[in-house]
Amino acid sequence: MDLALAGKAALVTGATGGIGRATALRLAREGMDVALTGRSAERLAALHDEIIAGGGRAVAVAADLREPEAAGRVVATAVAALGRLDLLVNCAGATKRGDVLALDEADWTDGFALKFFGTVRMVRAAWPHLREAAGGIVTVAGNGGRTGDRDFAIGGSVNAALGLLTKALADRGIGDGVRVNAINPGIVETDRYRVRLARLMAETGLSEQDAAARMRATHRVARFARPEEVADLIAVMASPRLAHLNGAIVDLDGGETRAL
Repeated sequence: MDLALAGKAALVTGATGGIGRATALRLAREGMDVALTGRSAERLAALHDEIIAGGGRAVAVAADLREPEAAGRVVATAVAALGRLDLLVNCAGATKRGDVLALDEADWTDGFALKFFGTVRMVRAAWPHLREAAGGIVTVAGNGGRTGDRDFAIGGSVNAALGLLTKALADRGIGDGVRVNAINPGIVETDRYRVRLARLMAETGLSEQDAAARMRATHRVARFARPEEVADLIAVMASPRLAHLNGAIVDLDGGETRAL
């Protein structure tokens, strides 16, 4: 199905991470011009060159979205280079795991600084352009925002806040013509997953295969998601063919979240 995204422009945050990178490549294949931002200039440049080599159009802007002024600079650079902005995809942000009572003030502050406040700032900077284009926003949150976990309190709190933010922005978007939706993935097979897997192997002495099986059993899923699956859903949710989709928060976790 043609998603009718060709000729439009997207800005993807966290583009150097697994989901962000897969999303940028997926949108470029749909014919979108893509602005990329992340903290690693080297990895951004490699992704930029890959998109260009595939016949796409892209611009890369290295930035740390924890810095208050970064969002405005990223959006301004993207619009100047691409001429418009139809889609903002918020993929940036990782939080520290650990016992809820052992995490300190700095851990909590850092956890919210990038994934939550970085998203808020990006939305504020991008909104006038999205309103002009009748565009949309897709935010990657996480299913930890729906279930309590003693070792994922920061990430869960941030994801829950992003869910509420999505609903509030979608309400505002009704009048402005901007659609705002979010995705709650479970574990995705990214570098972060591989770090957790290696830690479990070191702690237990299990083989990689057995450690992965234990993780799947703990989360009660048959497998974990691939970054490309999240990217596919982002592309579909961004499509004008789903123009009535607004305020949706979609679980993409293989059935792990069993609550309504």
